Amino acid sequence: MNEKELVKYFRSLGIEVHTSTKARGHQGFYIKNRIDISKNIPDYRKAPTLIHEFAHYIHSQIEPGMEKTGGTLQAILKLDTPKIREELIDVTHFVDKNSLCKKLEYHKTLIKEKIKQYENIIKEDYPKFQRSKQFKEFEKYIKKSDAKYLLKYDRVKLIKGFWIPKAKIYSIDTIEKDFTDMPKSFVAYIRLKSYQKKQSRVSARINKSKKYYYKPTELFARFVEGVYLDKEYVRSIAPTTYEQFNKLLNEGYYKELINIF
Repeated sequence: MNEKELVKYFRSLGIEVHTSTKARGHQGFYIKNRIDISKNIPDYRKAPTLIHEFAHYIHSQIEPGMEKTGGTLQAILKLDTPKIREELIDVTHFVDKNSLCKKLEYHKTLIKEKIKQYENIIKEDYPKFQRSKQFKEFEKYIKKSDAKYLLKYDRVKLIKGFWIPKAKIYSIDTIEKDFTDMPKSFVAYIRLKSYQKKQSRVSARINKSKKYYYKPTELFARFVEGVYLDKEYVRSIAPTTYEQFNKLLNEGYYKELINIF
């Protein structure tokens, strides 16, 4: 089925379908018997996106409340094994390259390299330095310096004075200029701490992304989308899951989904 046929079929089932919205910032979404497809996605993505959201609809018929819980593989596939999960993740990576988080992983690699670089600079003066342990020499020095604020923020504005307040801006990029007497190893430590915070933020984004992509309802929807896009390829990379899916499909377990395939 093409886009128009899918929309017509879904509406015949009593599903409310919208194809001219922004879909809440996504390519599409399903909620409470309603499917929205973003008007901004290219034409070649419209049918697969409709299929994806229809898979959520089917899932909701089998496992009510899955929108909030994320569903379970046991309910949607009647199987939940490490092999099934591994195959579903492989299909997800095939269907949606964003699920690989390549840009974030690359950014994380660059951050790790920077952290190592600054660690090596510190070890030139303090060979026994360890990131996991207290850096007593630095802590003693930083107590009396405004540079201590850069341990929390990459850029700060301090206002000092009572009668005639003066503002001073400090930045992680201009430490040498702002604090001319600071040892090179201490400058490196402040920047190392900054990159560690960046690493934590990137890791959190990767974890959040994976948590979304690896929810059972999303794994199932992308599997169905994958079968629509390239059934033979999906069968080759996820044979166990495909066999179980096909068996349940032919038994009528997935209700109206069988009419699409």
